[in-house]
Amino acid sequence: MGLSEEQLRADVDALVQIEPLFGSALARVGYPPTRIRERGYVTLMRTIVGQQVSVKAADAMWRKLTDLVGEPIDLARIGRASDDELRAAGISRQKSAYLRSLAEEVLSGRLDFANLPEDDEAAIAQLVQVKGVGRWSAEIYLLFAEGRRDIWPAGDLAVQIEIGKILGHEARPSEKLTRAWAEAWRPHRGAAAIFAWHHYGAKGGAAPV
Repeated sequence: MGLSEEQLRADVDALVQIEPLFGSALARVGYPPTRIRERGYVTLMRTIVGQQVSVKAADAMWRKLTDLVGEPIDLARIGRASDDELRAAGISRQKSAYLRSLAEEVLSGRLDFANLPEDDEAAIAQLVQVKGVGRWSAEIYLLFAEGRRDIWPAGDLAVQIEIGKILGHEARPSEKLTRAWAEAWRPHRGAAAIFAWHHYGAKGGAAPV
């Protein structure tokens, strides 16, 4: 499961010791809440369903999908479902292909959520074999569902914006620069990302899944 409240707070405190500007931000917005998701294919499937739609729309689509294939999710039923059936649940043709890809990877045994590689980059490489799952989605899964402490989604725009602001930069830093800055924060970069989203959310911004 994701980072516990105790671990998250400890990692944020460690970040403050490394970079005091996090301390100033912590005084403004407080500690971030935990972000814990269920380990396994259901969480990744929900991420796919929620791509490029509002949270409300994603929830409605998920309810229709579970009505169609059952809950817990029947992966074999996903594989058999026609485009028309999935479209009736609000799932686009493209997302239907992504869901079938995930079901196939799991049912074939090529993707085993209980035994992902311990190395973060190797785990990301396995997850992105699923159609529609890019690096960001894989990183979010590993951070929220597995609680991997050093995951750093430097490509996330909100992370870039808020890390820039926390460090006193008005312009949004590039992914390359965001990644370079965070090297000094290992192994607490996951907490840095969660704190960045919290800092963003404190202004009314939307947080990831």
